[in-house]
Amino acid sequence: MAEDRHFDVIVIGTGAGGGTLAHRLAPSGKRILLLERGGYLPRERDNWDSTAVFVNAKYRAPELWYDRHGREFPPEVNYYVGGNTKFYGAALFRLRPEDFGELRHEGGISPAWPIRYEDLEPYYTQAEHLYLVHGQHGEDPTEGPAGAQYARPPVRHEPRIQQLSDDLEKHGLHPFHLPIGVNLTQDAHGRATRSSVCIRCDRVDGFPCLVAGKSDAQVICVDPALEHDNVHLVTGAHVRRLETDPAGRSVTRVVASVGEGTAAEESTAFSADIVVVACGAVNSALLLLRSANDRHPGGLANSSDVVGRHYMRHNNLALMAVSKEPNDTLFQKTLALNDWYLGADDWDYPLGGIQMLGKSDAEQIHAEAPRWTGALSPDMPFEVLAHHAVDFWLCGEDLPAPDNRVTLDGDGRIHLALDEGNNINGVQRLRHKLQRMLGHLGMHEHYLLPHSIYLHKGMPIGATAHQAGTVRFGTDPGTSALDTYCKAHDLDNLYVVDTSFFPSIGAVNPSLTATANALRVGDHIAERLR
Repeated sequence: MAEDRHFDVIVIGTGAGGGTLAHRLAPSGKRILLLERGGYLPRERDNWDSTAVFVNAKYRAPELWYDRHGREFPPEVNYYVGGNTKFYGAALFRLRPEDFGELRHEGGISPAWPIRYEDLEPYYTQAEHLYLVHGQHGEDPTEGPAGAQYARPPVRHEPRIQQLSDDLEKHGLHPFHLPIGVNLTQDAHGRATRSSVCIRCDRVDGFPCLVAGKSDAQVICVDPALEHDNVHLVTGAHVRRLETDPAGRSVTRVVASVGEGTAAEESTAFSADIVVVACGAVNSALLLLRSANDRHPGGLANSSDVVGRHYMRHNNLALMAVSKEPNDTLFQKTLALNDWYLGADDWDYPLGGIQMLGKSDAEQIHAEAPRWTGALSPDMPFEVLAHHAVDFWLCGEDLPAPDNRVTLDGDGRIHLALDEGNNINGVQRLRHKLQRMLGHLGMHEHYLLPHSIYLHKGMPIGATAHQAGTVRFGTDPGTSALDTYCKAHDLDNLYVVDTSFFPSIGAVNPSLTATANALRVGDHIAERLR
């Protein structure tokens, strides 16, 4: 990198928000610097090993946070080029149009967004095409209008999942092909062709992809952006604070510790006309709070006192049912169901959505078994159980609450306060809906086991994969930190483009909304630079 450390744009973080924004700005010719706290994820066999990834948490960041009672816990965070998308399941849903308006839940109000679904819709389409999303618009009756069909056909169900889809339809429900980002070319039978990058294996959900077949931010956006001579990447760059001019209106310096290991780290300062924060909802809020100064005593962009507040992470249940017939599925993550997303005949409030998880294997089930004491039949060995497992992910909306927040203590330790009972009745009712159907879906009715290995070993506060909401956007500077283009109300050149900006989270995976918004903000910044 040139000795000149001034750039047109600095982007801090390379995940769904930062990586996508850099990709959008790369063709502009402007000097862009990406700062990434981690390095490139090693390509090794452990990438696809259940024990390494799930049981031993080999790739999780070795840090501890603290809950509201001061108890420490390991958060589900990963610092690599591509951010948490290296490990996500690549389920790329749009929020429903209703999610952009005010929604009443049994537990309270999900607030309206300052933009409409129609404002984001063109960027949803662009994000779906960019991230190679396979799907079929029109199958899910709860989805909003789409300006264009998915560029890639849905990933075909394997026989057991096709039977599940057929059985759901017989009960008057509307299962649909889950929109998923993979670089897959299918033959007439749905199998990966010889030229396909994705090999349609059982390692898509929660595992980094050894063959670069999953549409993560590194593969789709960062690596292509770096092909432009005007884009630079510094890895191992942990941004410690942002400094402003004396008036407090512009960020003038980005101060980072650069290097691997404490001994190797040195403080390096960079500057840019525009600074974009995309560290993830927790770490973006923490960076702004750590950057407090005389002009911004509560932290940057925080005259409203909302930075760090309104943390959301979805109300999730990972569950394993047991099929009466063997489930030979490898690529299981192909089906979803939103019939009760906005309500049910016996419940006036939203419940959420159901989708498939990646297929359980024997190693995962061995790790889960101690938490299933008394629930398993002695004549059901682990290997048999794994062969019959059918895995579901239930997702309900977590409501924004000001006291669900991230803070720093005097020693710089991270504290995450979370009410784990926030609006949970909807997703619990969704579980009962699934439980009552099992017998009609070819499953053993008495087996619907908690699959806590996907939920941070039964510690809900540690499951931070869907974190959002800590630097919310809005039109009122008194109640929001960012304007509708995710620029800080209080500063002229500071933007935040990860899921921090969400005022509500809906009940679908947030990644596509983050990428679509990054494209939208990218267009705004490109116009500003012109």
